[in-house]
Amino acid sequence: MSETAVLLFSIVAAAVPTVLYIGIIYWVDRYEKEPWWLLVAAFFWGAVPGILISLFFNRLLSAPLLVLLGSDLGMATAPWLIGPPVEESIKGVALLAIFIFWRSEIDSPLDGIIYGAMVGMGFAMVENVYYFVETFNQGGMEAWGVNIVLRAIIFGLNHALFSSFAGLGIAIARLSTNRNIQLALPILGWATAVFLHFLHNFTVTLGDGFILLALLFDWGGIVLVLAIILWAVLQERRWLRQYLAEEVALGTLTVNQFSTASSGRKRVAFLLATLLSKGFQANRRAAHFFLQCSHLAYTKHHWKLFQDEKSAQEIVALRQEIAALANRLRQ
Repeated sequence: MSETAVLLFSIVAAAVPTVLYIGIIYWVDRYEKEPWWLLVAAFFWGAVPGILISLFFNRLLSAPLLVLLGSDLGMATAPWLIGPPVEESIKGVALLAIFIFWRSEIDSPLDGIIYGAMVGMGFAMVENVYYFVETFNQGGMEAWGVNIVLRAIIFGLNHALFSSFAGLGIAIARLSTNRNIQLALPILGWATAVFLHFLHNFTVTLGDGFILLALLFDWGGIVLVLAIILWAVLQERRWLRQYLAEEVALGTLTVNQFSTASSGRKRVAFLLATLLSKGFQANRRAAHFFLQCSHLAYTKHHWKLFQDEKSAQEIVALRQEIAALANRLRQ
């Protein structure tokens, strides 16, 4: 197989699972989809600047190890000693930027997990292409196939797992009124990401006999994140039911609108029925109506926590917009 063919097939082998994983992540965000441009920006940071900057600092900081420990031991040590803090710090820059400049987009712990996972997915996809090509050049077709299965499937969610903890820490800090939590959770989230990354790199460095141990650590972490995601989704649903129920009494929503807006399943059914009966534009209006209902619920929760004037003003504006959208939906 030519070098060009190896590169193309490696790109496909890295991209196809990534698209699948991103689709799952996007589906999980049921009630308020994150802005597509910010998700793309997070992915791009991981895929291009994140990779290049990490490569530079990995090589820079690994150089003293090679001198002190020798080439063989230094090369074996750098992946678990240097790689995790460098790569999780660089990926974390994107999450920190979202926290500073677009913090209004972080409405729940789930949002932090999603942004962290997107950064990790971008990083993993490009890193996988590099390793797929290198493995083929060194070991041929059989080694190439094994590496694809290991990196893209068995360990395919690793970078998303690591950086999702950093995102979770930032999201919890964003939603907390406790100053100590605001300061500590981003650091704790980053430290958890580094530790999980270290566990993986250290165990696989020990040799093939420790692959099962790495698998246990990694998938144990994934199961934990899935449990946190389930908790976060259920929490979002509770917020919707609690805060939108108040809008029925105020006349912003009807009982039927409240029932549909507070259920992910009913939303999907309503949107599909609207698309089939009234067309694409009506479907888009309904989707925007549900999105603003979610915005209203999350903004009311934010106001309950912080009692800030901005949230109070936004609540008034959202109620007016939702009432207007509700009237259009009934037409």
